[in-house]
Amino acid sequence: MVVDFRKNSASPAPITLCDSTIDTVESFRFLGTIISQDLKWELNISSLIKKAQQRMYFLRQLKKFNLPRTMMVHFYSSIIESILTSSITIWYAAATAKDKGRLQRVIRSAEKDLYTSRTLRRAGKIVADPSHPGHKLFETLPSGRRLRSIRTKTSHHKNSFFPSATSLINKAQTYMLH
Repeated sequence: MVVDFRKNSASPAPITLCDSTIDTVESFRFLGTIISQDLKWELNISSLIKKAQQRMYFLRQLKKFNLPRTMMVHFYSSIIESILTSSITIWYAAATAKDKGRLQRVIRSAEKDLYTSRTLRRAGKIVADPSHPGHKLFETLPSGRRLRSIRTKTSHHKNSFFPSATSLINKAQTYMLH
């Protein structure tokens, strides 16, 4: 691999070492990081995302088996996050906005899985504790099966804890009824 940023770069002469010619390549993997000839990191980031998405399957399986949230967080940080942050100091500053967005999509997907279980657990504790200041916000409907939705005027309020927790509880109960 030859790194040359000149505008009019001629093809380099073949490099020989001990009477054998060394082939030039477009990219190569060194210590798990793919380095390309133009020093762009798209191949490396694509490889990292592919590996992380393969491991996300196992995180979803752990969620299906109702493992404790702490174990899922440990799995995420040790298996998935370690892949995404490998050699990050080398490639992140030069990554394009598109590549950073692709990385964020994988991270958000994992956060969504972990967020749901944590929110349901925290909301369950609030519902079970009548002395909690937020207990009155989780008002059941006359049927006793679902919670009354909290009316919101802004998306900022809708995405806050109590309205989103109410929505998640109602979805979980609807799922459990079917």
